[in-house]
Amino acid sequence: MSREQEVVEACPTELFIAGKWRPAEGGKTLAVEDPATGTTLCQVSDASPADGLAALDAAVTAQAEWAATAPRERGEILRRTYELMTERVDELALLMTLEMGKPVAESKGEIAYAAEFFRWFAEEAVRIEGGYQVAPNGKGRLLVMRQPVGPCLLITPWNFPAAMGARKIGPAVAAGCTMVIKPASQTPLSMLKLAELMTEAGLPPGVLNVVTTHDAGGVMEPLIRDGRARKLSFTGSTGIGVKLIEQAAEKVLKTSMELGGNAPFLVFEDADLDKAVDGAMLAKMRNGGEACTAANRIYVHSSVLDEFATKLTARMAGLTVGRGTEDGVDLGPLIDARQRDKVKDLVDDAIEQGAEVLTGGTVAEGKGYFYPPTVLTGVPKSARLQKEEIFGPVAPLTAFETEDEAVAMANDTDFGLVSYLFTNDIGRALRVSERLETGMIGLNQGIVSNPAAPFGGVKQSGLGREGGTVGIDEYLEIKYVAVAVD
Repeated sequence: MSREQEVVEACPTELFIAGKWRPAEGGKTLAVEDPATGTTLCQVSDASPADGLAALDAAVTAQAEWAATAPRERGEILRRTYELMTERVDELALLMTLEMGKPVAESKGEIAYAAEFFRWFAEEAVRIEGGYQVAPNGKGRLLVMRQPVGPCLLITPWNFPAAMGARKIGPAVAAGCTMVIKPASQTPLSMLKLAELMTEAGLPPGVLNVVTTHDAGGVMEPLIRDGRARKLSFTGSTGIGVKLIEQAAEKVLKTSMELGGNAPFLVFEDADLDKAVDGAMLAKMRNGGEACTAANRIYVHSSVLDEFATKLTARMAGLTVGRGTEDGVDLGPLIDARQRDKVKDLVDDAIEQGAEVLTGGTVAEGKGYFYPPTVLTGVPKSARLQKEEIFGPVAPLTAFETEDEAVAMANDTDFGLVSYLFTNDIGRALRVSERLETGMIGLNQGIVSNPAAPFGGVKQSGLGREGGTVGIDEYLEIKYVAVAVD
C-alpha cells in the first residue's frame, strides 16, 4: 500500500456526532475526488437533514456543561490540538494535497497556519474580560459579563480546508461554544481528521460535530431556521452568504461572513519593482490563486508597467505545474472542472476584448483540472475578470497614470476584502491606505493573513472579523447586571 493510500485509509469517513463516528441516514455516501487525476480517493458519509438535526441536538445538549468548563481547560485542549497538528504535519499536509490539489509544501504551510489559530485562541481563552464600575450617580454598581453565545453553525470552503475551520473552531472553543460544522463536499477529509485530533486532545463529546454532505442547503437551512443555534459563521461566496444572512434573520442569529474578494494590487512608479513582483507572486499565486485574498486586479503605473510585466511573466512562466504530491511542483490543479472552465471563460473574454497574453492562456491537456500560470496585459475595464473573482492562476495587468486614478480603479467594485499597495513614499502609503475601501491592506507585502490580526472585509466582502484579539468577540454575548448596593 502506498503512503497516499495509507493516509486516506487512516482518515475517518463517517459523520462525527456527539463524540461518535456514525454513518449517514440510509448509509448514503459521496465521493471525494483527487483534482490532479479526476479519480476517487474515497467515499464519505453524505448527511441528510435528519443527520444535521441530530448534530444540532448534540451541540445543544453539550452547551451548558461546556460553557461551565474552566477557561484554562478549554485553552489546554486548544494547545494540545496545536501540538498534535504540529507533530503530524506531514500526514495532514499529504491528506490535504490529495483532496484539494495544492503542492505539499503549501499544504504544510496551511497546517502550520491553522495550528496557530489553536495556539492563539488557547491563550485568549483565559483573557475573556468583563467590567465593574460605580454607577455615575453613585447609587449602584454596573457589572458587565461576556458569556458564550451558544451553539454555533460553521460552514467552511474547500480552498483552505484546515485553516478556515481552525479560524472558527478556535475562538468558539475558547469562548465556550459548541458547534456543528459543515466542510465543503470537495474537501471533507481535512476537517474529519481535525475532529479526530481534537477528540484525542480531550474535546468532550458534542462540542464539535461534523456533518459532510453534498446537499449543503438542504442540511444547513433547517438548522439555521431551527432557532436553537445562536451563531452562524460562513466563509464562501457572496451570493451564498447573502442567502444565509436572509435565513439567519428569521431567528436573529449572530452572523460572521467572510465572503468574496476582488483584491486590487497597486504598484506605483516609486516602488521597488523586485519586491513588488515578489509580493505579486505571493498575493496572486498563493493557493494557486484560489483564495479570496488573491490579487485579482493588478494596476501598475504606466512608467514601470513594461518592466514589471517582463519580470512577473518570467516568474510565472518559470513555475512547474503538476500533481501536488510530486517533488518540485509549484502549482497544482484547480479544484474541479467547473472552476477550471470558469477561469478559461474569464481569460477568453479578456482576450476577445483586446487583452494580450504574455504567458499561459490555454487549458492544459491530460488528466486533472490544470490551468497554466497566465499573465495578461492591456486588460480593458469591460473585461469580466475586472469585476468577477478569478480564483485561478491568472494575473491581469492594467496601467494607471495618477494616484487618484489608481484609487478610483481599486475601489470600483462591490467587494472590499483586501488591497495591496507598493510604494516607497510614506506619505502616499498612508494617504492611499486611508482611501482604499477594504478591511485589510498589504503595504509592501503580498500576504496579510495572520492569526494575531483581525481578518475580514467591508462592503460585500463580509461582516465581522476572525482572528486577533477581536476574533473571540464573535462568539461572546455581553450581559449587563445592575447591582443595588443600598
